Amino acid sequence: MPQDNQSPDTKNIVLAVVLSSLVLIGWTFLSDRFLPAPAAPAATATAVPAAAAPAGSAPAVTGQGAIVSQAAALAASPRVAIDTPRLKGSINLVGGRFDDLVLPGYRQTLDKASPPVRLFAPSRTADAQFAQFGWTGAVAPPAGALWTADRPTLTPATPVTLTYTSPQGLTFRQKISVDSDYLFTVEQSIENRSAAPVSLAPYGLVSRRGEAAAAETNVHVGPVAVLDDMLKDTDLEFAKLKDEGPQRFNATGGWLGLTEKYWLAASVPDQKAKIAASFQYAAGQYQADWLAGAITVPAGARIATTSRLFAGAKEVNLLDRYTEAGIPRLDKAVSWGWFEIIAKPIFTLLDFLFKLTQNFGVAIIGLTLIVRALMFPVANKQYESMAKMRLIGPRMKAIQEKYGDDKLRAQQEIMAIYKTEKVNPLAGCLPILLQIPIFYALYKTLLISIEMRHQPFVLWLHDLSAPDPLTPLNLFGLIAWQPPAFIALGVLPIFLGFTMWLQQKLSPATMDPVQQQVFALMPWLFMFFMAPFAAGLQLYWCVNNLVSIAQQLYMNRKYPTPATPPAAAVIDVKPNPAPRPTPNPPANRRRKK
Repeated sequence: MPQDNQSPDTKNIVLAVVLSSLVLIGWTFLSDRFLPAPAAPAATATAVPAAAAPAGSAPAVTGQGAIVSQAAALAASPRVAIDTPRLKGSINLVGGRFDDLVLPGYRQTLDKASPPVRLFAPSRTADAQFAQFGWTGAVAPPAGALWTADRPTLTPATPVTLTYTSPQGLTFRQKISVDSDYLFTVEQSIENRSAAPVSLAPYGLVSRRGEAAAAETNVHVGPVAVLDDMLKDTDLEFAKLKDEGPQRFNATGGWLGLTEKYWLAASVPDQKAKIAASFQYAAGQYQADWLAGAITVPAGARIATTSRLFAGAKEVNLLDRYTEAGIPRLDKAVSWGWFEIIAKPIFTLLDFLFKLTQNFGVAIIGLTLIVRALMFPVANKQYESMAKMRLIGPRMKAIQEKYGDDKLRAQQEIMAIYKTEKVNPLAGCLPILLQIPIFYALYKTLLISIEMRHQPFVLWLHDLSAPDPLTPLNLFGLIAWQPPAFIALGVLPIFLGFTMWLQQKLSPATMDPVQQQVFALMPWLFMFFMAPFAAGLQLYWCVNNLVSIAQQLYMNRKYPTPATPPAAAVIDVKPNPAPRPTPNPPANRRRKK
């Protein structure tokens, strides 16, 4: 137990820093080492089970040749336009590829003149990414097959049907429809007009050139899938595919694709189909594909299968809706991590407050006040305990001076004071421990949810999902120099450090000189620690500190520190009386007689 007048609040600051550092910086390392993901099913040696193996396989990933401009690539082939409220682009009729898709609702930067975010680009461009559906087998359409379209534009109200007729007399059709958000539905059919049955297998793929931009800690970027209701992400890193080769799994239904921090391209097979999922890298190209079992089409017959493609922004509510509509666990594409059970409700509340106030900064302030109100009973106990520690501080100091090196007796006396005054020196830890998961949940919400991307607050805070850009190190932008992130102290982290320092000043001071120096540095170290984080997170912490200061001031007035230390007689604690000897039992007394 403590033997000095060290403040529980200063201990809490240290505890908060250590735990926050472990959660925000070291979690990925720790989880990989000590909480490994379940072992992946053994990779299969073939693309599909041998009994269902078609004559071909899903198109292999390959390099794409010389780089050409986007305009040249788009002009090189006939296309069907895509025109929806949230998607613009075109489908390449050579191969029937989805290789031209932009999201007009999202800009690449804060600049209003910035171009929209591009998700798909043709295969020979520098940022190539595309999706494709088709068939494999001896009589399947070749990769460069030229399809014909029954109309020039795909809209939510007007589906488009692509048609290809093979030399063998088979007619392949892809009826493509799209909703008003980001989901394409592709019904693939085969009409066999030949004299013999044919065997083909449907496939779907998503492919991209190069690696997506690296995201922050605990945000997965790269191949991703849900197979047999299990999320596969960390075992499908870009580096793993390059170093260890293709990763293959057998599953029923599910989905797979490529993800970035805010965007997702996911191919979704028929949920009743047994598939072989493959993730691979070759010559600078990454690919995620699935291949279903072979289907036999008798002569004169027709068969059809339906697949889907999600291509768009990872909006939480929209992914939840698609999950409920039958795409298993598509909501897992958002990297909530281990604390999803807390992070998602925090997001839901924050999103509600944002829609109510139309200002993300105001929503964060509202969230902070709601969290503090819910925690008020626990926090009140904390500050009451801290205030009582201020009252008994002089008595504890007098006890230590009286007993000197007799630490055991001093500890007994201090424990007796705790018991008499009903003070729990550890009461201040609980609010901090409760705040850590809330802090982490808000951190994840700001980091990964696209709903918070590019959301302004007031004045210079134009994007609360990015660090505070206004720093005195370049005279608030007057000098054309951007400091490195770890020293780019914005106004909010500076204010955060000041409020932490003020909290310490209002708390009982520790008597240990070394601890005093450590605690004196903590607010300023924490200021640098928080500088690279999202301004919204800094705003939450600052408002939280202000509420704590107000509550602490009230408790300090309610329980003022004594002006003079108590007399020695007051601090004495009488030892427990010695136990009385147990009388001999009657049998022993008779024996003595």
